[in-house]
Amino acid sequence: MKRKAEGKPGSPSTKKNLQFTGVNGGYESTSSEDSSSESSDEESDSSEYHEAREKLPESTIPHQQIMHTLEQDNNSVPQKTATDPPAICQGQQTPNQSPNVDTKLPEEVVHSPAPETIGKTTYTTVLQEWLRVSCHKAADPLMVKGYMDTFATVSPQLLEFIINMADGNGNTALHYTVSHSNFPIVKLLLDTGLCNADKQNKAGYTAIMLTALAAFHSDSDLETVLQLLRTGDVNAKASQAGQTALMLAVSHGRGDMVRALLSCGAQVNIRDDDGSTALMCACEHGHVDIVRQLLSVSGCDATLTDNVSLQLLNLCPLHQEQGPNT
Repeated sequence: MKRKAEGKPGSPSTKKNLQFTGVNGGYESTSSEDSSSESSDEESDSSEYHEAREKLPESTIPHQQIMHTLEQDNNSVPQKTATDPPAICQGQQTPNQSPNVDTKLPEEVVHSPAPETIGKTTYTTVLQEWLRVSCHKAADPLMVKGYMDTFATVSPQLLEFIINMADGNGNTALHYTVSHSNFPIVKLLLDTGLCNADKQNKAGYTAIMLTALAAFHSDSDLETVLQLLRTGDVNAKASQAGQTALMLAVSHGRGDMVRALLSCGAQVNIRDDDGSTALMCACEHGHVDIVRQLLSVSGCDATLTDNVSLQLLNLCPLHQEQGPNT
């Protein structure tokens, strides 16, 4: 595991963004610190940890803006051919840009023959309406429940199909609602028992990974997070760097999420693509309390080294505080 020559553990220059494919078609950072940290992004390229900054994206979408976007998309969809892949913009958004829900068709719909009863245009119309209702930051739980009850009245299969619909970036309603910390709607989705909590978006992140940076406002929010963690695979790895939700929570000093993940079976010795563990990550970022927390877990192996054989004690803040002979 490489370290930047300059910069202290936990400093912004040692961090990378955890990005999930955003609502405008580009990669969008999920974070919880001020947008002034944008200036340090370019300096973070040497970090081994692909985590998010500490400020959740400002994603409250005005109703008029959504409707304007949906009207444009609806007019363009019938003109696409069955072989046209969804356009994915790789550009990153500016901090003050208000994102729109990406209503492009996912690749599996574009490249696969749709059922006779659901053509491409019908699919897109349903997707647009579902995302409009459920996926913006100010979404109304009562309205979302009304839609879900209507779908369930038709058939449980229809409800399952719609709540797991993904936009052109692979984001489902669960991705969006977790990212926006809209836990009342997260609970509505989970209570159906039909949500696919392990679905990765195009950036390779599941909704469980996004909880590592979500903001909890009440005990009920935390209970909903625990419900989500028990629904899916807490040890799944992101495709970008092979990190788990535990590593992401550790990187940002989220002791509450570390406790929640450990209580739901998160494994401490899993390695990312660079061979690093959650304990190494905690040491590098100087999160002493989390280091102690991880070391208290039965089976936590402090003797592991990463792919470049970096010694854990050289990173550990406890070792630096107490001296090499302790």
